[in-house]
Amino acid sequence: MKKLFLIPSVALTVLGTVSAFAQDAAAVATEAAAETQIAGESMHHILMQKFLEGGWGWMLPILLCLVIGLAVAIERILFLSLSTVNSKKLVASVEEALNKGGIEAAKEVCRNTRGPIASIFYQGLDRYNQGLDSVEKAVVSYGSVQTGQMESGISWIGLFIALSPMLGFMGTVVGMIDAFDAIQAAGDISPTLVAGGIKIALLTTLMGLIAAVILQLFYNYIIAKIDSLVNAMEDSSISLMDILTAYNKK
Repeated sequence: MKKLFLIPSVALTVLGTVSAFAQDAAAVATEAAAETQIAGESMHHILMQKFLEGGWGWMLPILLCLVIGLAVAIERILFLSLSTVNSKKLVASVEEALNKGGIEAAKEVCRNTRGPIASIFYQGLDRYNQGLDSVEKAVVSYGSVQTGQMESGISWIGLFIALSPMLGFMGTVVGMIDAFDAIQAAGDISPTLVAGGIKIALLTTLMGLIAAVILQLFYNYIIAKIDSLVNAMEDSSISLMDILTAYNKK
């Protein structure tokens, strides 16, 4: 709720500051806006032109690697975000329900809570009647299953990270080969002959590296998120075993 009031307050403050200087900067702003519009159109045109100059044969596969890799990364980020819960609060809720209503009450808390930690708790509580050893085995086994689900799909991101610069380098080699073919056919070294091939080589390499860098950032974030969730799962599993051990002694 505090953020709901903080954001409008900051917005009003910024608007007030801008309004204070609006009259003095009117003439300059008009000229700058016109220049910015021209520059923006030129930059957009240049980017599109360079992409097309790189050749669809090499640029399109690299672009597909980037788009598909980003789609997988965004899906994983959403999945991991929905899997994240307050583990300490969940442990406290399960312990409270266990002390008040027994195993079934604790299982009901886990049913109504999303995320892998709640699923692991439910599997462990469901085998409480079989003994604490069975509970521990269930927690460990289902923890591995949940970890596998969280890591599902990230191997594709790693593939696209490796594939994008490779395609770029292949475009580089092909561009240089075309440049040398042009030299051989002409029998003379001229900048105009080799410029096209070298341009394709540089543009495809640049596109491949950009795609790999972007995907690498998402990949590292996902790995860090998974590691954080796995650590929370392990800590919570230990807490669950301690709670069930104390409950079993009653």
